[in-house]
Order: sequence, then structure tokens, then C-alpha cells
Amino acid sequence: MAGNAAVLEDGSLISRLDRKLLHVEQVLALLSGLAVFSLMLLAVVSVGGRNALNAPLPGYVDWIEQVMPLIAFMGIAFVQRDGGHIRMDIVIGALRGRALWLFELVSILLILLLMLALVWGSWSHFTRSFDFAAPLWSRDSSIDIGLPIWPAKLLAPVAFSVLCLRLVLQAWGYGRAMVLGLENPPAVPMILDAAEQAAAEAEQLVGHEDDDAMSGQG
Repeated sequence: MAGNAAVLEDGSLISRLDRKLLHVEQVLALLSGLAVFSLMLLAVVSVGGRNALNAPLPGYVDWIEQVMPLIAFMGIAFVQRDGGHIRMDIVIGALRGRALWLFELVSILLILLLMLALVWGSWSHFTRSFDFAAPLWSRDSSIDIGLPIWPAKLLAPVAFSVLCLRLVLQAWGYGRAMVLGLENPPAVPMILDAAEQAAAEAEQLVGHEDDDAMSGQG
């Protein structure tokens, strides 16, 4: 499993690009969170309508199908930036210096190859569904209320493309660290040890306490 990670920032070009890409990833992650909230609202409307009016929300399953790609894919680049996906921490925790950066670089390049294949495949899947000449630009639709499916299919290649940009940036960061022998390179997740993790959590708690105190004074 991945532990807590920190991404260092400085004035280098790669760090500036990292921060710009982070803004895009944060927007996509926000959309994913809003999608989760929308599913909760849909469930309330559907269950409430069934119990109160004996009329559940029409096309409830169809709407879930439309929203699920937002939840499943939109936040993956944001999580990758912070090193939050499943990792072999027991293995990489024993490595140091250039050996660590080489291992990370090879891992990132393998993931990038996989994601490029998924971008190609998911884009092909989208183009088979999208058609300007068809009603609602769609060759297929959901079963119940006939929602066009191509918007949901488009989300996968979009999210995977952003992840590919993140992987390219991290490959650059790890390669740069390996060549230059950097100890703390920017734009890549640095896994925190137990002491650093405890210090980060304590700092976060102090920040929350300060915010609460200022709110109370206001």
C-alpha cells in the first residue's frame, strides 16, 4: 500500500508544470466528488418518490451509468500525483538514491505504456458511439430512458490522457533525479517515514485548531 507522500516544489520548470497540471487534476477530482454527491441526491429522490408517491425516479439506473465514469476515472491523476495508488512500499522503502529513482522510473514508464493503450482503446470505444448524423449524436443509448452513452464513454479517454500527462511529468522527474543524483527531487511523490508522517499530521491538526480559534473569535 502507498503511505503518505509529499510532493516538493521549487522554482524549476518541472515544478511549475507540476503545479499547473495540479490545477487541472483538482478540477477533475472536484467533479468526481460532485458526482458522488449527485448520486446521493438521486437516491434520495428515487427512494422518496417510491415511498411517498409510489413513483421512483425514471431512469435511475441510466443516470447512475452516466455518473459512474466521473467517480471512477476523474480523480486518478490527482491520486497519482500524491502517490496514493497501490505501491510496493516494502520494496522501494529498501532502496536509496539512484537505485530508487531507477525503480520508480521503470515503474512509471510501464504504467505509461499501459495508459497509452487504454487511451487508444477507450477513444476507439467512444468513436463507435458518437455520430454527428445520429439523433443526440449517439449511435447507442441507455435502455430505460434512452440517454446518449457517448458522454460517459468520452470521460475515460479524457481522464486517462490527463493521467498520461502526469506520468510523463513524473518520468521526467525521476529521470532527472537519477541523472543529477538528487536526494529530494520536485514534482514526484516522496514517501514519508513514520516520523515525517507524524509531524505532518501534527502540523495539520495545529492548522485546524488555529482555523477553529479564528472562527470562534469571528
